[in-house]
Formats: sequence, C-alpha cells, structure tokens
Amino acid sequence: MFIRSIILLLCLPLTGFSQNTAQEGVPLTGKIKADAGTRVEYKLLATNKTSTMEKELNEAAAQGFVYGGVMGGETAFGGSETVVIMVKDPKKPTRSGVRYKLLATSKTSTMQKELQAAGNEGFEYKGQTVFSTTFGGKEVVIILERDPDASVHNWDYKLLATSKTSTMQKELSEAGAQGFEFVGVTVGGTALGGREVVAILRRPITK
Repeated sequence: MFIRSIILLLCLPLTGFSQNTAQEGVPLTGKIKADAGTRVEYKLLATNKTSTMEKELNEAAAQGFVYGGVMGGETAFGGSETVVIMVKDPKKPTRSGVRYKLLATSKTSTMQKELQAAGNEGFEYKGQTVFSTTFGGKEVVIILERDPDASVHNWDYKLLATSKTSTMQKELSEAGAQGFEFVGVTVGGTALGGREVVAILRRPITK
C-alpha cells in the first residue's frame, strides 16, 4: 500500500504538467500555423543537364518564384546534379518579368566572354557552382537574373581563374583597384584548367 501511494504521488505532478502543456499548446499552435496568404513557398529544381535547368528556372519565375541558392554535387538518386532552390515570399513585392540565364562551360576563357555578353543585356550575377554533367564533364555553372525594375541595367564582369592562390590574391587586388566588386567564388576541377579557383567580380556600367 505504501509503495502504491508513492507511485500515485509521483504520477500526479506529471499528469498535471501534461495537462498544462496541452492547454498552453492550443493558442501556441494557432500562432505558429501560418496564414495561407503569408506562407513562404519553395521550389527545388534538380537536373544533370544544365540546358534543362535554364528552362526550369524561367518556368518557376513565371509562377512568381525567384532565385534562392545553387549547389552542384552528388545526390542519392540523381547522381551528379545541379540543385537550385527557388523562393516565393508573399511578404515581398511581386517581381514580374524576371528572367534567368544559366551559363555552363568547361572553359573559363569562354565563360568570361559569355558572362560579359549577359552583363551587356542587363543580367545580374546570382550564384555559381562547379559540378560534373552527364555529357559536359566538369563545368563551371553561373546563374544570372534580369529584373526590368532593377536600378542597374548593365554590368561589367571580370572572371579570374587560376590554380595558384597567390596569383588570385594579386589579380583580386588589381580588380578591386579598378572598381570591381567581388560576388562569388568556387573551387573545383575544370576540363582544361584542372583544379582552379574561379572568382567572379562585377561593376556597374555607367553611361
């Protein structure tokens, strides 16, 4: 009987705690649950063909999504893929007419030319990665965005690529002296350059 009384006394505060937690949890749950009009939505894009990714980026943009982030690497089922996260936040102003361009090449010299051509069309740098494509081998992938409402409409880009970090330090300093702003860097293997540090810098084109 004594043992049963002890067990009963020990159970009472636990039961009370459980009831208080449940009661307090009702309004808390109501606060956490997001209203349908304020929920942030996400769309994940994943492909091992960079040509497919640009199309998917623009299809998502047409649905109101904007670029969030990019990463290239191995996934469990897709193998080597480029993965992009797109975001739609109802609390932020709607951006209509946004377009995306994806540049992918195994030659950093080619990338500089394509990057500048995109900058002349008003595309702004958003992100970069390096990954192994199904047919293209090791590629540098850069995603750019053109927003018709952006304050800057043309960009001057500089791509720096070297296998020596000491060389990169010198080139970065020289670019900085010319007014270029650093926006991104990746380290990875490219077809011709081997293991390279690839840095992207930009400055607005003034007319």
